[in-house]
Amino acid sequence: MKKVLVLGCSGSGKSTFSIKLQKKTKLPLYHLDNIWWNADRTHISRDEFDASLADVVKRDTWIIDGDYSRTYENRIKACDTIFFLDYGEKVCMDGITGRVGQERPDMPWTENELDPELVELVQNYEHKNKPKLMELFSKYPDKNVITFFNREEAEKWIAEGQPEV
Repeated sequence: MKKVLVLGCSGSGKSTFSIKLQKKTKLPLYHLDNIWWNADRTHISRDEFDASLADVVKRDTWIIDGDYSRTYENRIKACDTIFFLDYGEKVCMDGITGRVGQERPDMPWTENELDPELVELVQNYEHKNKPKLMELFSKYPDKNVITFFNREEAEKWIAEGQPEV
């Protein structure tokens, strides 16, 4: 395990899991939200984002935290391991609601209220993003896909899993 993706719906806990995985593996961690977003809530251009992401992906080792469906396939092609946090809408809604007002290392600002676009993203994830991922997981069967269906499974893996780095 040298090139790792952590994927899942907003609010699933990708960043929290990624941070714990980074501590366990010592692999460098990249949060896509910190690449895309500026502290003033503007974002860089797609070309700049794609160039930054390409720079990360060509490195020898990494953990990339973030869903960003437009970039799924390029990242999946480059990785060897995928952690998919396949949690239900309620868990993810609770996740995005619970982080309002919380400082986070994966975002360059603190959300002070629930973003309606984020709510919509969570509500549509099961029908829009997840099918794309399932198709790509099938398309790239050589990738080690580890799916967790609840936070307890992910926590248990972090506590007991023995990743080879």
